[in-house]
Amino acid sequence: MELFESGQDYLEAILILSNEKEVKSIDVANFLKVTKQSTYRFIKAFKKDGYINMDEKTSSISLTPKGLKIAKKVYERHVVLTKFLESIGVSKENANKDSCKIEHDLSEESFQAIKKLVK
Repeated sequence: MELFESGQDYLEAILILSNEKEVKSIDVANFLKVTKQSTYRFIKAFKKDGYINMDEKTSSISLTPKGLKIAKKVYERHVVLTKFLESIGVSKENANKDSCKIEHDLSEESFQAIKKLVK
């Protein structure tokens, strides 16, 4: 399964949520504001492809090393881009929204240059 933007967003959401609590598929659906059915399809595919583990007893979701690597990369881009946009005068709300839109499409070269500026 190739991870497109939406798939990366699911992994990022699991990472963010896992810092707060045990993650269930309904938590991911609520966080991303998507349907439970859509989330179920992604979760099923992610489990099959080795991006997540699911505890059969509790239905809690955790990232595998493979999924964690992708989630951390996307999350880092989100955080850095949000900080950058805020530093040039974009409101926190718009910076957060806009970083979600560009975190997947920005080249590695451009991201590294922005990251250097932010730090």
